Amino acid sequence: MKTKRYKLPSLLRGLSARLLILTIFFVMLSEVFIYAPSIGRFRLTYLQEKLSAAHLAILTLEAAPDFMVGPDLQRELLSHVGARSIALSKPGAGKLMLMDSQLPPIDDSYDLSSQGFFMLIRDAFMVLTSEGDRLIRVMGPSPKDRDAIVEVVMHQSPLREAMLGFSQRILALSLIISLITAALVYLSLQLLMVMPMRRITESMIAFRRDPEDGHSLIRASDRSDEVGLAQRELARMQEVLRDTLTQKTRLAALGTAVSKITHDLRNILATARLVSDRLADIDDPAVKRVAPTLLSAIDRAVNLCLQTLDYTTEKPPRPQFEDFPLRGLIDEVGQGLLADETQHRIWNNEVPEGLELEADREQLYRVLHNLGNNAFEAGAGVVTVRCESSDRRLSIDVVDDGPGLPPRALENIFKPFESSARRGGVGLGLCIANDLVRAHGGRLALASTGAEGSRFRIEIPLREVQRKENAA
Repeated sequence: MKTKRYKLPSLLRGLSARLLILTIFFVMLSEVFIYAPSIGRFRLTYLQEKLSAAHLAILTLEAAPDFMVGPDLQRELLSHVGARSIALSKPGAGKLMLMDSQLPPIDDSYDLSSQGFFMLIRDAFMVLTSEGDRLIRVMGPSPKDRDAIVEVVMHQSPLREAMLGFSQRILALSLIISLITAALVYLSLQLLMVMPMRRITESMIAFRRDPEDGHSLIRASDRSDEVGLAQRELARMQEVLRDTLTQKTRLAALGTAVSKITHDLRNILATARLVSDRLADIDDPAVKRVAPTLLSAIDRAVNLCLQTLDYTTEKPPRPQFEDFPLRGLIDEVGQGLLADETQHRIWNNEVPEGLELEADREQLYRVLHNLGNNAFEAGAGVVTVRCESSDRRLSIDVVDDGPGLPPRALENIFKPFESSARRGGVGLGLCIANDLVRAHGGRLALASTGAEGSRFRIEIPLREVQRKENAA
């Protein structure tokens, strides 16, 4: 079976290319917002220049006798302005006009003194989208004399051509700015983000292939930004994971060796147990005094071997769900724990009748049995089991009146071979119980402990809720 190799994204599909395209798009979008008022302002300036040129042209009438000029000079003045008709009026004075003899009907009129910001933009786009050569009238104060009102009748096509040329220059300038900006952003991102992220990705891929290889570890960066922080945290995580995997490998080899040794040691201890049983039949007082201690030590050693062998060879638990009454299960656990009538122990079952639970009955039995057995062996005389249910989960409390757990046991409460608080304990009971509860999707926690006793809480999600969440 071939292993599918991860390939780094190509240039066109990488982060840099996407950012390059986005940069060009955003710059062009910004230019669009800049272009709208710019084209409106260009049209206004163009028309104001027409009014200014028309004012200068019509001043020749003031120097002419009877304020009249010949047809040739009139046509030349109108051609110089690019208009079909020019009119100038002042307060308290007459009106001067230059007009073509054949003036067609006027299509539209614009008063530059009353146009606002949005009207300028609207009229500019109307010129750009118009078709044909329309005849327009433009009026407004003269740039040369604010008291003089100039009126120009002109064709719109020269204005439209000038606006289109301006638009083309704006587009070319926008493309140049976009490309330069995008190139600078691209190079900056390549140096600041993409190349460091590529090294991080390559390190992660190499570490996944061979976690124990020291060359696959990324070098921590001195950068103070988020990329530097990510590199440092990844370097720490890789070091911790490599050390953990190395330790796990050694522990796995040690576990295999311990399993073999434990198996042979259990057979040796079984033989020693058979031989030591005969010591009880000897009437020698010294033998009778030593025999119980010897038998107890052998029993503890056999128990240690059995639990260690079961833990190291047992597969991860997989619950087999079934419906059963919880109170009946807890009664059965109590009967098993109170089988030895020589011990004065009390098992209180406060779980209400009729409470049904869908779980693995055998695994939950082991959990409750381990918790109860630990409590009794730690010195508790009374163990009480209660439960609380909600819409999503069931909580089972196992409460004892023992002396509580010492601080040393609290530090490694669910770690194998380290959580035992009593002499001769193996430290697997709570570890196994925790694994079984987690296999149900639940949680086992020490809710409280002290001189008045300890309380362990088992939280198991309701099976019906889990099915609904998985379906959703």
